[in-house]
Amino acid sequence: MTKELKITMLGASGVGKTTLLTSMYEQFEVTSRQAHLQLVPDIETRATLEKYLEQLKSLTYEFKAEERKKGIRGTLATAGPDSLPSYIFDLGKLDQKPSLRLLFRDYPGGYILPTDVAGRKFVQKLLKECAAVIIAIDTPAMMELNGRWHEARNKPDEIIKLFKTAYQKLEEPKLVIFAPVKCETYVQNAESAHKLLKRLQEKYAPLLEFFQEPTRSEQIAVVTAPVQTVGCVVFLKIEVEHLNQPRFYFRKTSLDAQYSPKDSEQLLRYLLRFLLRIHLQDRSWPMFNMVRELFNPDAELKKAIEQFASGCKNTGGFAILQGQKLLNI
Repeated sequence: MTKELKITMLGASGVGKTTLLTSMYEQFEVTSRQAHLQLVPDIETRATLEKYLEQLKSLTYEFKAEERKKGIRGTLATAGPDSLPSYIFDLGKLDQKPSLRLLFRDYPGGYILPTDVAGRKFVQKLLKECAAVIIAIDTPAMMELNGRWHEARNKPDEIIKLFKTAYQKLEEPKLVIFAPVKCETYVQNAESAHKLLKRLQEKYAPLLEFFQEPTRSEQIAVVTAPVQTVGCVVFLKIEVEHLNQPRFYFRKTSLDAQYSPKDSEQLLRYLLRFLLRIHLQDRSWPMFNMVRELFNPDAELKKAIEQFASGCKNTGGFAILQGQKLLNI
């Protein structure tokens, strides 16, 4: 029987949750095969993400020198939370029946706002159920003008309120990944990547302090993983327009630059590293039992995942901020 692990995206409208998920999908197959793993999307997942991927590629082809970068249209809810799709990937050894199902959840960013009661309850439920949370962050909004548009774009206050409700009493370990997107400008060298990491720690200090409280610190691993979701564009400028709304402009790195995401597979590497460590723990968590059954006695699968997880980056803006013990393998 295939084991199922749930992961949820988290972020406000327009920050790039769906773009992040799409770039993850684009790099999954190549990087997983290098470790003799296969990650196979179900029919609906492949169809949806291929559509989004085509949109991303066409945007970069049509991009002019100083044109505003438009993202893909994210998940829309036509009949409430129950109508939202799940993105399903089956993971296993190459050319063998998959052993683990990864179920990613995405939803409209407006769900995190207090004005959407049903949507907010749905997100809180996801945070409680999911083993891992990937927080998508609009990087230019956090970095430019000393983060002037960070609150408006990334809604960090709403993010921490959701966690404070969902993580009051943890029954098993959690992995939280801060994933700055649209970050190409800010990871060009070690100095700029260090600045990105420090700004993230500053702007999300209240949430990080909540994770570090003694009642939950040993149960939460926290990682930063900047993902270049497009790869071929860099930040240009911000113009404030009608009703004091900012418009962010980007430019291509060269006229013939093409869609080339980078580091999106790091999210999966850290996720599988987390699972391996849970397997090695001697605890009676519900998830521990599932992971133990997954790996025992399948030593070959464990070895393949360990090889893949060993590729986790720890420089260039990548860092383990908390819970090193939950990620040691």
